[in-house]
Amino acid sequence: MAVTPGFRAFALEQLGRVATNLRSRSMFGGVGIYSAERFFALLDDDALYLKVDDESRAAFEAQGMAPFLPFGDGSHVMQYYGIPGDLLEDADALRPWVERALAAAGRKGRNRRSRDRPRRPR
Repeated sequence: MAVTPGFRAFALEQLGRVATNLRSRSMFGGVGIYSAERFFALLDDDALYLKVDDESRAAFEAQGMAPFLPFGDGSHVMQYYGIPGDLLEDADALRPWVERALAAAGRKGRNRRSRDRPRRPR
């Protein structure tokens, strides 16, 4: 579950070529990555995982990308899919995947806000 400092710096540099307002936060041995307020990626075991949802998951699966399994045994599947390492090195190829992840993170945030908003009595 560790992320080496070198990989963290490399991943953030590469993501910074295609996303704005990046910040990272260490969490549970991995690293969470935000663009502004959108939590759209995570790093674990020196691999990058991007946020997916029902609208974007098929595109990731069609490319053979697999979900993040935090415990390694499939008992818990997170809504983040790993990308091939060489994709991280090519900003033009990486851009549409990051855009999908940002869109998924935006949809999740929008859904949460609407659920948390109190309903008006009728």
